[in-house]
Amino acid sequence: MPVIGVPYHLDEFLTEPDFALRPDEIVTAEFSAGDMWARLAPLYSAVADAVAAGAGETPPVVVSGDCLTALGTVTGLQRAGTDPAIVWFDAHGDVQTPETTTSGYLAGMSLRMLTGHRPELIAEPLGLRPVPEERMVLTGSRDLDPPEADYLHKARIRRYEVADLTVAGLPDGPLYVHVDLDVVTPSDLPGLRFPAPGGPSADQLAGALQLLLATGRVAAVGLACSWLPGHGAAATIGPRLAAVLGVRQ
Repeated sequence: MPVIGVPYHLDEFLTEPDFALRPDEIVTAEFSAGDMWARLAPLYSAVADAVAAGAGETPPVVVSGDCLTALGTVTGLQRAGTDPAIVWFDAHGDVQTPETTTSGYLAGMSLRMLTGHRPELIAEPLGLRPVPEERMVLTGSRDLDPPEADYLHKARIRRYEVADLTVAGLPDGPLYVHVDLDVVTPSDLPGLRFPAPGGPSADQLAGALQLLLATGRVAAVGLACSWLPGHGAAATIGPRLAAVLGVRQ
């Protein structure tokens, strides 16, 4: 699997990105003027180009500092002719909107943007087509704000605990597997930006990834290394991920 590194937390360049895996390629971009969505569009377009170029028999792995990079990854798969379903591992829901968020944190809207919410903000500039809710699986989420819980109660997104994820519960077709590593219990992974109590162990996450990879339907993997550099998180979980994905650490 080719590993594509995106050394940013939103538009903040990570001088010491502390990636979980060693990138074969680094994607950077010049940020444009305007609001944050406009600033990020060139970066995610560059990610999409790298993913589209690397898509094929060997799924690319995109490692980055936050979940919003997934918009570029899914756009890249679509540019390459793949319409993936999504399996989203995250301690959080990532289904906030500009209208519901109290923090204004854009990465907390990542999965919701992939459903096609407010496409004018970034999906249309990228050429990102919406992924239907019924082709999404959210697993490991346990730290939800009230607007997220309300939305997910009504949405057609399937939800599972990581330990309960099965092949039978997956959507049909190719899969984009997204892992915000804060899905792992904080006791197994130090230095997380947004730790959430509970959650699966690192070994349980590895087992779930093996289950998905064994289907032969994984088109790309995204790893959001949502931790603070210098806490040893990469050294803690990197070897386990490298062994599962068959790449260098």
